[in-house]
Amino acid sequence: MDIEKTRNQNRLESFRIAFAGLAHAISNQKNFQIQILIAVVVLLAAWLLNFSRLEWLILILTISFVLTTELINTVFEVVVDLAVKEQLLPDAKLAKDVSAAAVLLISFFSIIIGLLLFLPHLRQIDLF
Repeated sequence: MDIEKTRNQNRLESFRIAFAGLAHAISNQKNFQIQILIAVVVLLAAWLLNFSRLEWLILILTISFVLTTELINTVFEVVVDLAVKEQLLPDAKLAKDVSAAAVLLISFFSIIIGLLLFLPHLRQIDLF
């Protein structure tokens, strides 16, 4: 058996699995869908406002933090539900609440970052 070929097949399979997970989140997770939509609108606005390279870097990192945190929150909720067999245990609820709070916190800070990035551009075109 060709070990290198097996490794490449495993690597390709891991990418396939990762993309399947992403497709599942996009098609089934309402919050993730909303965040993707907001990200697209924000990226289009940044393009129209001719963001600098540094502004693009900050914006893309910020969007990736929000989306990644949402994916991790989804995983955390599924794992907790599996671990407690859908029983509403106080510690399980707390774990899920804190995981959701992480998404809320990163979303809050992303709004602040967005304001810091967009307001100077919007002021230049007399929108604010």
